[in-house]
Amino acid sequence: MPSAKRGIRIAGCSGGFSDRQRAIGDIAKNCDVDCIIGDWLSECTMTLHGAEKVQNEKLKVEGKLSKEVAGLFDPTFMENLIPALPHMQSKKIKLAVNAGASDTELLAKLVEEEVKRQGLDLKVGWINGDEVTDTVKRLYGEGEEFVSLMTGKPLKDWGYDILCAQCYLGGAGIAEALRQGCDIVIAGRVADAAPTIGAAMWWHGWDRETDLDQIAGSLVTGHLIECSAYVCGGYYSGFKDLMDGCENIGFPIAEVNVDGSCILSKEPNTGGEISVGTVASQLLYEIQGPLYYGSDVTANLEGVVMTQLEKDKVLVTGVKGLPAPSTTKVGITAFGGYQAEFHYYIVGLDLEAKAEWTERQIRKSIGPTAIKELSCLKFSLNGYCPENPRNQEVATVDFRIFVQTKNKSLVDKSTLDVPGFNRWCMENFLQSCPGATLGNDQRQSEGKVYYEYFVTLLPQAEVKHQVELPWASKSIPIPVQKNVRTDYPRDQKSYETENPVDLDSFGPTTRGPLGWVVGGRSGDKASDANVGFYVRHDDEWDWLRSLLTIDKCHQLLDNSDKGKKIERFEIPGIRAVHFLVRDHLDRGFNSTSEYDTLGKNLCEYLRAKHVDIPNKFLRRGRF
Repeated sequence: MPSAKRGIRIAGCSGGFSDRQRAIGDIAKNCDVDCIIGDWLSECTMTLHGAEKVQNEKLKVEGKLSKEVAGLFDPTFMENLIPALPHMQSKKIKLAVNAGASDTELLAKLVEEEVKRQGLDLKVGWINGDEVTDTVKRLYGEGEEFVSLMTGKPLKDWGYDILCAQCYLGGAGIAEALRQGCDIVIAGRVADAAPTIGAAMWWHGWDRETDLDQIAGSLVTGHLIECSAYVCGGYYSGFKDLMDGCENIGFPIAEVNVDGSCILSKEPNTGGEISVGTVASQLLYEIQGPLYYGSDVTANLEGVVMTQLEKDKVLVTGVKGLPAPSTTKVGITAFGGYQAEFHYYIVGLDLEAKAEWTERQIRKSIGPTAIKELSCLKFSLNGYCPENPRNQEVATVDFRIFVQTKNKSLVDKSTLDVPGFNRWCMENFLQSCPGATLGNDQRQSEGKVYYEYFVTLLPQAEVKHQVELPWASKSIPIPVQKNVRTDYPRDQKSYETENPVDLDSFGPTTRGPLGWVVGGRSGDKASDANVGFYVRHDDEWDWLRSLLTIDKCHQLLDNSDKGKKIERFEIPGIRAVHFLVRDHLDRGFNSTSEYDTLGKNLCEYLRAKHVDIPNKFLRRGRF
């Protein structure tokens, strides 16, 4: 364990497989950090990697797979890591990432081979235990219900067969690997914040049984930096002020102090910013309620406070820790079937009538027998033509036809192959409404495989969490801490504001978009969507918390409101109101029929809705 006289400086260098490949190399070369962390996984990628692993194992048994193939983890990870390795060794920088996906051991071997190829002396370890398919199947067979965290329905009502399952591990294994001398720790499905937790636990020597506030602080820090540039201005409501330098938003650096507080800054000489606004935005991303659960600890978010110390430097304090739950989240993947989509483009006047004309024609072509075999048939008109449109493009909208079915081949020789669904839509073209046209790329109309994803809980005691040290020929088990709680409910505390203020007391108002004075961020957890809103000034806080009730959220959702349960809580220290919109995303990314596959669009839709805004707030300037 290093000296803990100062905080550990941790850089967040990846928020997913789509992030910039320069990050690890540039941070290792140019920045003063102690550890680099990165997140390469999501519910989407875990489903795809897990399904690929099952398919590969099947091919091996059948003798049709002669060697390891790509697809079990992000293939670009090595490109990101290779330039960084010499700098990591010379500057003694540690690395902890969850890039291992569905074959952590294989990726660790590749990293070890690259270290040797470069003639370096870096010890590589990996984290084992997140693969729990057999455990879930056994417990399910023994009568475990496995209730969905999103819908509350049991697994038996899901209607799909378990293909694979992976659970979320905490940071304790990463901390142990670093204590044992690892320079690089490769993990699979650890929680997004786990690499930061593990690095901070190792550096400060925290005890999982007693140092709950400190570990909870590192959990929140991990949440803030695990999405890399999000906390530095990506997805920020005030993005218009950051146009200068937006081509190269920087990556975050967090100094985690011995008391669990952190100071956030960013990579020098890059775009974006670290401000209370950008940091508050990221705190509100993908949370579920006042309690933020991890396998190591539970963090209470209601007391979080953020202070702007200077330009690009924000202090985060006030996090309180509670025992971790006795369970951990587990994602179960199943083969869902096949899906396809077809797009008409229609333009100008009478769009709703034109969409109805087209839908009626296509339903006739499909026929009632085939329609019964479709698990999803959805027609959606997306966009609108403004009055007196300035050009033809803005007057053109997308009419989307989306289908899903368990069987690619339907009755009466109907199919999602081409021709098939494609033909059902295409054959109506010469009978179309006026102004209808087709895109010149019809590949989406070919049926493709999709997967269903079921999120539930697994007892931590059922997980075989281990640290693997190939260089020492040693495996170290990571037991569940004694200090865990079994009584956390599925539905968290939800409440309206105390002592709401009469909105008329704020004086004259102007009708306009909520987002003129309110920032926010939204995201997803399977089929749940979350959205948080914040304001920049103290007197605006009383207005925001009094305005944004649960009923008001339903009202703002308008025609997008599905009538599902909405939960609410507040974080006064960042002047924020948070809502969890239950089961809003039609099953989540892997199988959703929505345009908003990740819940990221929800906040900006709601910020565009009109409310009565006090004129005195508008005089300060708008987002």
